[in-house]
Amino acid sequence: MTAGFSLLFLKMAGKPVLLSISRTLHLWQASPGEYHAHPYSLIVNHAVFMSHQNSYPLIDIGANLSHESFAADLDQVIDEALQVGIIHMVVTGTSVSGSEAASSLCSRYGGLLSSTAGIHPHEAEECNSQALATLAALAGESHVLAMGETGLDYFRDFSPRESQREAFASQLAQAAEMNMPVFLHQRDGHQDFIDILRKYRNSLPKGVVHCFTGTESELRDYLDLDMHIGITGWICDERRGHHLHEFVSLVPENRLMLETDAPYLMPRTIRPKPKTRRNIPANLVYVLQTVAACLGKNEKYVAEMTTGNAGDFFGL
Repeated sequence: MTAGFSLLFLKMAGKPVLLSISRTLHLWQASPGEYHAHPYSLIVNHAVFMSHQNSYPLIDIGANLSHESFAADLDQVIDEALQVGIIHMVVTGTSVSGSEAASSLCSRYGGLLSSTAGIHPHEAEECNSQALATLAALAGESHVLAMGETGLDYFRDFSPRESQREAFASQLAQAAEMNMPVFLHQRDGHQDFIDILRKYRNSLPKGVVHCFTGTESELRDYLDLDMHIGITGWICDERRGHHLHEFVSLVPENRLMLETDAPYLMPRTIRPKPKTRRNIPANLVYVLQTVAACLGKNEKYVAEMTTGNAGDFFGL
């Protein structure tokens, strides 16, 4: 059985503010494959979410919950996320089969999850007319809210660069035709990425550069194109992500969103140190803590701001 789920946003001072959450059904698993429902409703005033462990509602805009590492305990992972105030998770589609799996999870968990549909640059060689047709069909599902993850990855080069560029352009063109937001990936391919994105930007309703890890100059290029920016646990990594502390404040308040990229990018600020390397959506609270510290804002303010942005971006 699925859960009914809705978020109510109002515009206050030009910014979307979360006012209420209403879930009509809460899932729990009595035995494998068997779900029961409990009715409940959660009301949030000015984004103060009362849960067991956290007072701030959060939306994880990028979690790879169809990853094999979640196959055995996804119910528990989602329950742990809800317990710390994660009110919604967007499941990332990174291939045709992965996008189908992400969509399937949304059907299984009702309104707790939404998803994207796209082909990651690692899988660029599978991007053909048939694959694009499948993605378009998936995008017709009400819970598929953006096209992607698409972009360029010249760091690992798992696909030829020309194939990556062609797949990226094809998916941007399709998103523009369908008037869908885009969920974007870029690593070590900034110039080609921004050149391709510029060609399509005016035809796209909106886009988010997911898991931003780049330079201040790259950030300014994305902001010039009115992109949203997704921040992950990379900012919590004192070895690789400390540079982000210096300029994350450049992101306008209405374009900043938070994500885990689970099961990847475990925040290194977690104490005590977890015994596993698998990241989970519940760890979004650690991303919130670091981002709030970098911005010089309290966590409640940043949670309200980023949750409102995510609700507005994805149309929740």
